[in-house]
Amino acid sequence: MSSVRGVSAARPEPRAAPSPAVLGMLVFISSEATFFLFLLISYISYRNENLQGPDASQALDVGRTAIFSVCLFVSSATIALAAARFRRRDGRGFELWLALTILLGLVFLLGQVWEFHDLGAKNVTLSRNLFGSTFFTLTGFHGLHVAIGLVLLGLALALHRSGDIDTAENGAWRSIEYYWHFVDAVWVVIFSAVYLWSLA
Repeated sequence: MSSVRGVSAARPEPRAAPSPAVLGMLVFISSEATFFLFLLISYISYRNENLQGPDASQALDVGRTAIFSVCLFVSSATIALAAARFRRRDGRGFELWLALTILLGLVFLLGQVWEFHDLGAKNVTLSRNLFGSTFFTLTGFHGLHVAIGLVLLGLALALHRSGDIDTAENGAWRSIEYYWHFVDAVWVVIFSAVYLWSLA
């Protein structure tokens, strides 16, 4: 009986169910992923239709966008490092990596604003042609998500400093972390389909 008890006692505790905040975020991410998919399909379908001005290969500066994209891709690593520091209860390390994540996201967002300004100077606008309409809708919608993510990251930083987020398993923090990884993953697809494809 003692060995049976020993085996039973050695069994790991069942994992706690995800918090409502995490479940809600996962549902939200799923719905947004579907919306991005439809936007991407629209862009692919109309990128070479009804062109009354520059097309993707003429209008887009892939090299410059790649530089800003690297900042966003790296931010996925920095937020993972922030989460690792949080799990080790290294509050200072967590805040430093989280602040770097915010900085990298800001650089990306400013790069996108710069790109939109330059495209406007080339007379590539939302209403110019179908390429412009689908391009600005797709990338602008993603930019909006980045901006929202930056607000959430800033909120997480403020809540941690005030002591309202004191564990890496906090539902609010995990939701924000998942959301930022989602934003990064979506841009990998957009950058490949919109920018790299224009070089083909």
